[in-house]
Amino acid sequence: MASVIINGDTSGAVTLSAPAVAGTPTLTLPTLTGTVSLATKTVQVFTSGSGTYTTPTGCKAIWVRAIGGGGGGAGSGTSAAIGTAGGSTTFGAFTAGGGGAGAPNSGISSAGGTVSGSPTVSIAGGRGGGSATGTASQYGPGNVGGSGAFGGAGAGGQGTQAADPAVANSGGGGGGAGTNPSAGVTVSGGGGGSGGYFENYYSSPAATYSYGVGAGGTAGTAGTSGYAGGAGGSGIIIVQEFY
Repeated sequence: MASVIINGDTSGAVTLSAPAVAGTPTLTLPTLTGTVSLATKTVQVFTSGSGTYTTPTGCKAIWVRAIGGGGGGAGSGTSAAIGTAGGSTTFGAFTAGGGGAGAPNSGISSAGGTVSGSPTVSIAGGRGGGSATGTASQYGPGNVGGSGAFGGAGAGGQGTQAADPAVANSGGGGGGAGTNPSAGVTVSGGGGGSGGYFENYYSSPAATYSYGVGAGGTAGTAGTSGYAGGAGGSGIIIVQEFY
């Protein structure tokens, strides 16, 4: 039996008029196994700011993934400054908290962001490494920022090399500043913590949800004879929509 293949635009109508067939025609379909899905999906991504998310017309379900902003890494040197914590990312009733700022002149690690609201999946952010004391003859590295669900943490500074900021929209923590032993600075800066992460599946989504994307924490400035830390990565919200 010959096959008919039609390619091209799917708009409009195509009519096939078959000749009359005597008797009773039989159509045999192949056996299907597994799951067959005819759903299409669209995606909306929010990388900054706040506002109201509106569920598209005809959308039957949404899957939301979100991470809070990462904390800034600390500076090094006398009177080195601590950065700021990352901002919280929110979607409806759920919050992914921002990571804590790295501490200067202290071995205490910074806290990762936490999640509130009991979403389907909840993962706390990774802690940023605390500062370390080096020798008086060698440059020491600053500690790395915390890594979250999307990675992107900033590396610590090494000598005169600046600490790295975390990757934008990763929620990673910024790197801490390195030491400067030639000027008597032997304590590095700590890295910032990463933001918390959540994902949630809405089988019957509401018409609207409020949202806000957490900003990355600012970097700690350099103290006397020291160096600056790296800024934290901003958060993100990813919404997949199913029809």
